[in-house]
Amino acid sequence: MSIPRPGLIFAALLALVALLPRASMAAELVMFSRDGCPWCAKFEREIGPIYPRTTEGAVAPLRRVAVVPGGTPMPGLREPVVAAPTFVLFDGGQERGRITGYPGDDAFWGLLGRMLAGMGDAASPEGGPSAMVKSQ
Repeated sequence: MSIPRPGLIFAALLALVALLPRASMAAELVMFSRDGCPWCAKFEREIGPIYPRTTEGAVAPLRRVAVVPGGTPMPGLREPVVAAPTFVLFDGGQERGRITGYPGDDAFWGLLGRMLAGMGDAASPEGGPSAMVKSQ
């Protein structure tokens, strides 16, 4: 049995995403970060440059927000964000999942993939950039 190439999988996923109702396209991943945060910097080195070219990045674009002392409130959050980095997946303006801290690239992709799969979006449940990076 041959394994489909990632570029073909991505093209098929994009076609499916294009067919979804407009409301489901409102997903976004918000990264709450703080200046001088070493784990935020590690994420930016390991994931930041490739995230926009991944299926996850197409389904839930990344937006960065600063964590403020006492916690960062935002409409749709279940509770204010106090730790950096924290990644919150929003869909339709509501929090659908949260990753507190940066557990490394493998764990990040796996956790994000599970959150997206839980929303029913067209992201791979296996996660990982090798299967997700768009063809150039």
